[in-house]
Amino acid sequence: MSLMIIGENDSKDVHATRMVSWPFSVTGGTSKVTFSFNITTGPDADDAPDWSVFLKDGEDEIWNNYSAKMETKIEAPGKSKKDMILEVICPSGARYGDTVSVVITATSEDESDSMEFTARATQSILILKTQIDQEKAVVDLLAPKAEYGQKVIYAILSPATLRGYVFVEGMNTDRMREKTKDIKKARSFVIDTTTSGRSRTYGAKGKTLRSGDKETVAEVPMEEIDKYLTPLSTVVGIVEGDLVELINGPFKGEKARVQQIDQSKEEITVELIEAMVPIPVTVKGDSVRVIEKEK
Repeated sequence: MSLMIIGENDSKDVHATRMVSWPFSVTGGTSKVTFSFNITTGPDADDAPDWSVFLKDGEDEIWNNYSAKMETKIEAPGKSKKDMILEVICPSGARYGDTVSVVITATSEDESDSMEFTARATQSILILKTQIDQEKAVVDLLAPKAEYGQKVIYAILSPATLRGYVFVEGMNTDRMREKTKDIKKARSFVIDTTTSGRSRTYGAKGKTLRSGDKETVAEVPMEEIDKYLTPLSTVVGIVEGDLVELINGPFKGEKARVQQIDQSKEEITVELIEAMVPIPVTVKGDSVRVIEKEK
């Protein structure tokens, strides 16, 4: 039986401080296998931050790239396959498009086989909690920080229909959190309780320097905010008979009843209910606020 590495090695996107993994197996009818590693970072290798790479046998870590040697030997189960896991952690200082390539070569006697695994750093979208109805104030205070110094925040989204939350896009989640610390009307980023857990920091010789609990912020897939990026009609959700308040124009502050809706023009015709003589007024859909739905 020839020595072989078997597994899926599809390229993966990963957020800063997050981990991706590839399970794989080695077969070959031998009792000992030597794994050697070749790690390449890009696109600018001289200026790229260090990625953390780990080889695991089940739950047991048997090698990491902070070790002095770029190889390790394992006991193989003869003709049976040996299941392994490669884990890669994206550094907190990663920039969009930074990559890592890990080539694992398995060697036994006169046989060898190799497999390459690659990962690419991509941006994170976090959920920032704010005071209710203070979303715009938070955005106004956060936006100048996004432009100051090194680019930490790429974009900020405050959907009109989402109260108490703002979406923030960037690479370094730790620095993104720092940017919001002194904004009084900002609360905190939503924490992902399903992935928060033990954190590890390694020294140059692979020794654990710190191990403790770490909060992990929740990240939102782009497809989940697509609905906020597509402009909606300003009359969506308004029906004839709704009680509304005019929020701008000459009748600002007046209450009115919706009489007719023009979907194509995004206009509604309302009747002022406190006027001595019923007055029909046609306004844009974003000029009113619904205060009571038609029953």
